[in-house]
Amino acid sequence: MKKNMSPLTFTISIISILLVTTHCASKHKAENIDTKIEKSQSVGAQEELGIKDGNMVVQKKVLMAEELRKLQTEVYEMEDRVYGNRKFGSKGKYGVLKDCRMDLADKKNGGDGKLKWTEPLNRVTDSENEFKIGLDEKDQLVGVNEEFLKDRIERFKKYKVILQGREDEISEKVDICQTELKSQKADRENTSK
Repeated sequence: MKKNMSPLTFTISIISILLVTTHCASKHKAENIDTKIEKSQSVGAQEELGIKDGNMVVQKKVLMAEELRKLQTEVYEMEDRVYGNRKFGSKGKYGVLKDCRMDLADKKNGGDGKLKWTEPLNRVTDSENEFKIGLDEKDQLVGVNEEFLKDRIERFKKYKVILQGREDEISEKVDICQTELKSQKADRENTSK
C-alpha cells in the first residue's frame, strides 16, 4: 500500500481493478442462452413468435458463423466496389475517379497535361492477414491468426462504416470530375469554332 493512500482507498482500488479485470475476462466467454419458446410459430426465416416466461415474444435466432460470413462478404464486396479488385481486373469507383481525372488533365480535352491526384488507395482490410508462425500440437509448421468473435464483428462493422463513407465521398468526386470534364470539353469545342 502506498504511504499516502488510506486503507479504504486502497481497498476500493483493488475491488475496482478486480471488477474491471473480471468484466474484461468474461466479455468473450460464451454464455448459455435459453432459446426455447412455447407455442412457437414461424414469422420469417430466422424469427419465431411464441411464449417465453409467460410473455409474448418474437425471437430471432441466428448462427454466428453465418452472420460473420455475411458481414465479411458484405465488407469485402463493398471494398471491391470502392477500390476495385486486381485479381478480377475491376477498377472500382476509385479507378473511375482516377480515369476521369486523367481525362480531365489530358490536353486534347482542354486540360493542362498535369495529373492532379491526392487520394491514396487505402484498402481497410489489407492489414488483417498477420499470422503468428510456429509449431502446433502435431509439430507442423503453421500460421495462426486468432481473435475474439465479438472483436472481429466490431472490426468488420467499423470497416463497413468507413467504406460506406468512402464510397459516398468517391462517388461525389466522380460526379464532380465528370461534370468538370463535360464543361471543359464544351469550352474547348466552343473556342475551336
